[in-house]
Amino acid sequence: MSGIVVEKVWKEYGDQIVLEDISIEIEDRAFVALVGPSGCGKTTFLRMLLGQEQATRGTILLGGVPLPKEPGPDRGVVFQRYSVFPHLTVLGNVLIGKEMTAAGFSARLFGQARRAAVEEAKALIAEVGLSHALDKYPAQLSGGMQQRLALAQALIMKPKVLLLDEPFGALDPGIRAEIHTLMKRLWHENPMTVVMVTHDMREAFTLATRVIAFERLRDRPEEKLRYGATISRDIPIWPPRRAGEPSLIRPDRDGPVQKGQ
Repeated sequence: MSGIVVEKVWKEYGDQIVLEDISIEIEDRAFVALVGPSGCGKTTFLRMLLGQEQATRGTILLGGVPLPKEPGPDRGVVFQRYSVFPHLTVLGNVLIGKEMTAAGFSARLFGQARRAAVEEAKALIAEVGLSHALDKYPAQLSGGMQQRLALAQALIMKPKVLLLDEPFGALDPGIRAEIHTLMKRLWHENPMTVVMVTHDMREAFTLATRVIAFERLRDRPEEKLRYGATISRDIPIWPPRRAGEPSLIRPDRDGPVQKGQ
């Protein structure tokens, strides 16, 4: 299970309160978009879900158990700046997670284990539309192709939760629309919960099942240190979107892709 429960979480840096009394339940296989003004703690919250930051107070549960205090393969992440290795090919970038996890310090797979990992990586690369670029390096790819590669790199580990930190903000509008379609398909086809930070409200309402707004309700200069951001809005999308199920009204746009489409 990949549901997330956040209970009375605070995040403080010294005397500065960044997040204040955050409580939220994110159901299994939801696609949640976090929105709000810059500096209101959205990325800090995402980093806590990843394990890069620890809550000052409160608890975060993943699948009913406390979230590990460091990043792990159960949580994948894609950033706005392409988080791929420039010295590795497309295939090498997707394989590296499997190699590091399965092979330990040697970071190499051999024999049948490597053949199986290569076939799995190639299948995922085909799924994101990069089969023609297996042997290319990131510098030879467009921005949209690099972001497709970053998605494949995260998904190869079969994470329970996929975290997206403004991953499509640097893309041209046409490329972004293509990536949105791909992202919907990957969410429908893979058993994972998605949490995405975005400043683009249209993107949030296009992709998400819920849109959650973070906001500093007390934001005067003398209040910024004493009060943090909290959840000011929690908006469910209508008609509802559910992973693996067609939309009630727009199955061609919001439902899983059928064979032949």
